[in-house]
Amino acid sequence: MSRKHKIKIFKIILLIIVAAILLGLIIYLFPVMKDLSTVEGQIAFKDKVSASGIIGILTLFGLQVAQIFLIIVPGEPIEILAGMCYGSIGGTIFIMISACIISITIFFLVRKFGRKFVYDFCDREKVRKIENHKLFQNPKKIEMIMFILFLIPGTPKDLLVYIAGLLPIKPLKFVVISTFARFPSVISSTLAGENLAIGDWKMGLILYAIIFVLVGIVILVINHFDKDKTTDEILKTIK
Repeated sequence: MSRKHKIKIFKIILLIIVAAILLGLIIYLFPVMKDLSTVEGQIAFKDKVSASGIIGILTLFGLQVAQIFLIIVPGEPIEILAGMCYGSIGGTIFIMISACIISITIFFLVRKFGRKFVYDFCDREKVRKIENHKLFQNPKKIEMIMFILFLIPGTPKDLLVYIAGLLPIKPLKFVVISTFARFPSVISSTLAGENLAIGDWKMGLILYAIIFVLVGIVILVINHFDKDKTTDEILKTIK
């Protein structure tokens, strides 16, 4: 069996595992989730999550590992789920720590096995397009570029984790940037999840929108001082 077929089978198995875990979580939590609009229901939900202990934490971590390896699975639902289960602060800490661990692992796997490892999990043409772009090969600008891309909600952060291992950026700097620049995106999702857990979905949407606006203002400020229009060019490159 070829390497390509082995990777394809691995992805299919991983996708099945993710679907099974999500289905299991829905079945496990549904009896209390349907009553989240009531105080009793909220207490029952938190008790149910607390009762799952380390199993719940490992399950959520497993989902995030699978999500980053599959790439096609969006990260926001897992972040929202973390907010529902552990609150905005606990959920954010969990997501950022787990993302840091996974990012370090993938970064060094890429440094060890090279492009072939990246091509197994990412679109070859998109990887080449980004990797060969002059901005991504500029040691003086790569850190700022990574910070902007991890800061902006909606950018393909999981793809960037793989490609980073091919770029001229130091491991420690990448880990710090990729972890802390995620904060606005992660906190907005966990806040939404926390508010969903108490049945207040409207407040969750409002907080989500506020954080997006604040990030937008930061990007506008960066663009204002960005005389070379670097931000516009890198966003076009990763599309």
